[in-house]
Amino acid sequence: MTILKPKTKLPIHFMLTALALICAFHVLIIIKVVPYDVTWGGRLQSDREMYIFEAVSLSVNGLLIWVLLMKGNYVRQVLPTKVLHAILWFFFGLFLLNTLGNLVAETLFEKFFALVTLLFSFLLWKIIRATN
Repeated sequence: MTILKPKTKLPIHFMLTALALICAFHVLIIIKVVPYDVTWGGRLQSDREMYIFEAVSLSVNGLLIWVLLMKGNYVRQVLPTKVLHAILWFFFGLFLLNTLGNLVAETLFEKFFALVTLLFSFLLWKIIRATN
């Protein structure tokens, strides 16, 4: 277990809080408080598609939360550090690509999320670099 500096913990805290809010947002889509036509680039055509996309999104966000919890020493680290770093690098790239996708989205609402995904990329880069 690595002792993290407060400077490293702050990006992890921020990411965990933001990811929890994003998961709550996805739950609001599933229970139809937020219409799904403002998400996923406006491309979803049915409730079935929405449920599939939201299940994948919640699973992926759950994986990132779990990895960040291990990285921040909030839960026991059950994966080797190299695996954690590989997963974090994967998410770094995924968020960069998602930023580009959000920029070309059909809805202004989703274009806003380009800022969020770009911020997540930056925070992940800081987490990875600080714990290498």
